[in-house]
Amino acid sequence: MSLNGHIDSGFVLTRQARDLSTSNQKAISNQQTQIELWVATDSGPVQLLITGEKSIFFIDQSKQDAASKLFLQHKLTNDVRPLELNTFQHTPVSACYFSSIQQANQARQILNQADIETYEDDIRLTDRFLMERFIRGGIQFTGQLTQRKQYQQITHARCKSADYQPNLSVVSLDLECSEKGILYSIGLDSKMDSRVIMIGDESQHEPQSDTHIQWVANEYSLLQALIEWFDRYDPDIIIGWNVIDFDFRLLAKRSEWHKLPLKIGRGQQKLYFRQSNNTQQSFVSIPGRVVLDGIDTLKTATYHFNSWALESVAQQLLGEGKIIHDPFDRMGEINRQFREDKVALATYNLQDCRLVTRIFEQTHLLQFAIERSRLTGVELDRVGGSVAAFTNLYLPQLHRAGYIAPNLHSENWFASPGGYVMDSNPGLYHSVLVLDFKSLYPSIIRTFLIDPLGLVEGLKLETGKDSHQAVDGFRGGQFHRTKHFLPKMIEELWAARDVAKKNKEAAFSQAIKIIMNSFYGVLGSSGCRFFDTRLASSITMRGHEIMKQTRVLIEQQGYQVIYGDTDSLFVSLIEPHTQQQADMIGNKLITEINQWWQQHIQTQYNLNSALELEYETHYQRFLMPTIRGSETGSKKRYCGLINKDGEEKLVFKGLESARTDWTPLSHHFQQKLYAMIFHDEDPQAFIRQYVEDTQNGQYDDDLVYQKRLRRKLSEYQKNIPPQVRAARMADEKNAHLGRPLQYQNKGRIQYLFTLNGPEPKDYLESPIDYQHYIDKQIKPVADAILPFIGLDFESIIAPQMGLF
Repeated sequence: MSLNGHIDSGFVLTRQARDLSTSNQKAISNQQTQIELWVATDSGPVQLLITGEKSIFFIDQSKQDAASKLFLQHKLTNDVRPLELNTFQHTPVSACYFSSIQQANQARQILNQADIETYEDDIRLTDRFLMERFIRGGIQFTGQLTQRKQYQQITHARCKSADYQPNLSVVSLDLECSEKGILYSIGLDSKMDSRVIMIGDESQHEPQSDTHIQWVANEYSLLQALIEWFDRYDPDIIIGWNVIDFDFRLLAKRSEWHKLPLKIGRGQQKLYFRQSNNTQQSFVSIPGRVVLDGIDTLKTATYHFNSWALESVAQQLLGEGKIIHDPFDRMGEINRQFREDKVALATYNLQDCRLVTRIFEQTHLLQFAIERSRLTGVELDRVGGSVAAFTNLYLPQLHRAGYIAPNLHSENWFASPGGYVMDSNPGLYHSVLVLDFKSLYPSIIRTFLIDPLGLVEGLKLETGKDSHQAVDGFRGGQFHRTKHFLPKMIEELWAARDVAKKNKEAAFSQAIKIIMNSFYGVLGSSGCRFFDTRLASSITMRGHEIMKQTRVLIEQQGYQVIYGDTDSLFVSLIEPHTQQQADMIGNKLITEINQWWQQHIQTQYNLNSALELEYETHYQRFLMPTIRGSETGSKKRYCGLINKDGEEKLVFKGLESARTDWTPLSHHFQQKLYAMIFHDEDPQAFIRQYVEDTQNGQYDDDLVYQKRLRRKLSEYQKNIPPQVRAARMADEKNAHLGRPLQYQNKGRIQYLFTLNGPEPKDYLESPIDYQHYIDKQIKPVADAILPFIGLDFESIIAPQMGLF
């Protein structure tokens, strides 16, 4: 063992806290805490052990004596001390320190039963330890070093923040099993080693050079081999597809059945799997290793896909999919391959692993997770986590300013207005510009100094001598000019993003954008301890004011604002303009408007404007439709024709071509029809031919609806939508044919409308109802645009009357 003084830097992978007993007696009073951090370093994994950190929460100082008496009555060892900290109501607080997590939890319950309010009692010991030291991923540490078999252990560790960029090792994991959850094989794909661990007899199968197969005798041996693989190759990160809810749930279940502790964590610690009773969400904890699910991480990085099935996402991102494509035959084919062709099953298993690996590489997902952790301190595997990120960044600064954080108050709160959405002027236009404010809400926070602490300090200011220190908000909000943190936090993130974009660091730039934009959402959410309607309203209502005034400024130049949404304004130039002419007008408008806002905000508020209007797009032709069945302009629905580098492209927003719940028939019709009208071509012959071809069965492949089942089939009782009827019919057929039931627990169904109603695509029995598609898929598309050129769908397709 070395002497105290070993110093190193690394990146925090996992964090845990537990209570240790300091004597043979398991008495609460003899317990103390231990924080365990697993850290990736240049020289390999390190286990940091920090012992004796106190669990802490706060109470009003006026309740200190009462609390101490209660603790004494219940034989709780504690340390209650008054601090120079206040609540947001300016009430002084005392801190309650406890030597164990168990004591702190018990004390909190005792106080709550006595109606003594506790503050910050939900902050986990590990999170408080890291955030108060401003440790966000990167960590520098020192302590007593002991060399273990595959890692270093540091006891009596002392830690502080460090700027550290890790290089983490990754394995993609995927299981194959029977429909009853009996394991067949485990695929593992990494740069260190790729293989499939397969139950079977090697002598009965021809070797295959492309796939390394490790043969094992049975399921118990399969799990043992997995443990040995992790012990040997020791990856930092485990990735997969639905890997927590499916793969690790099944691994935990099968290892428990075999009474084999699944020790795949570092330091031979075992996997811990649990499921939330409230949300049914699953969690897996593997000390020293991070599990990143591809679906959850893509969603956190704001990716959107029509279907989250691996086959669908891989085809969309990589142009490649699974080896066994058909979901109906997949289970049967896996069973057949396990019986007859295990080498083929191993190839299929490893292909799924490699698809996930390539998706992570293509989208830079791991780098995104790392950068998000470096910026905010949230765990690498944290799903969502906007509130946690804000708390991590804000709470330590708040404490140093002399305040503790308020508690959640989900009841008695007032919602704030949403983003500004302007009534649209429906019509078919030439030359429409889109001007939008760059990160409008973050720029409003920066400009008008909107901040939780700023609100508390601003409301203290008297209307007389200190009024010059206040910046007015909305709904009674008032912000201090100098006492705040959030504007500076956003300013630093903004500058970092500009650098990231300049350096083409896409993952870093995306992480910053998501974090910056989440700050408004956090302040406007009742799930955040800092929620206050005066904060959120001072952002959104200021946004309304800015959008309305910007519209006035544009229309003073002789142009027409035909629509506005949150941070974007659509500007008709009245007459057709070339791209070059439109660009000149767009750039002139944003320059003049940005200058106006800088001058106005400086004159009116004595503040520096961070507002930045940008010229985004020039639509050569543009359709703003009406709401169906009315003359009122629609919102969040439009189509425009752009010309980029000599290539024309139609951009649809909210219309049928942009929506997955409309059929390919409507998509193709809309694309062709709009392109013709935008180019001033007569569409009547095309419309008549398209309807005729539909009736003659030429587009039968384009008639399939795809819809998601958002609940279990059994939960649909009163209103039975078409997709549910089709799904029930499909599973009745599946049951009759002995196939697995596909739609009982949500899923996505493909179906067509027949003369007997909706029927699943794979079990179509009745003739197609072509009139349904003409009325519901073609006519609404045509009706959205034809009136603007003086035409009517029904008149076009009506049989022509003969002359008499």
